[in-house]
Amino acid sequence: MKFITSRDLRLKPGDVWKLAQKEEDLVVTANGRPVALLTGVSEDTLEEELDVIQRARALRALDEIHRDSVLKGTDQISFKAIESEIAQARRRRKN
Repeated sequence: MKFITSRDLRLKPGDVWKLAQKEEDLVVTANGRPVALLTGVSEDTLEEELDVIQRARALRALDEIHRDSVLKGTDQISFKAIESEIAQARRRRKN
């Protein structure tokens, strides 16, 4: 994986595209910090690549939710308590 600056992307786009064809992934940085990921695709693999990226983001979101749950202790709530909360919320909606 190679790192390129946002300035290189702006000033030398041809060089970046050539590099993108050689490398699978490029990390774009601004002020020394990563801001974007460029990944090579083809017309044949575009849909599949997008699907993989979306699945990875969903998994990351689930991991974050799980970590938050553990930190808050809500991962220890019983199924019965969850059902009770749902029932209460439904009753409030009806009123």
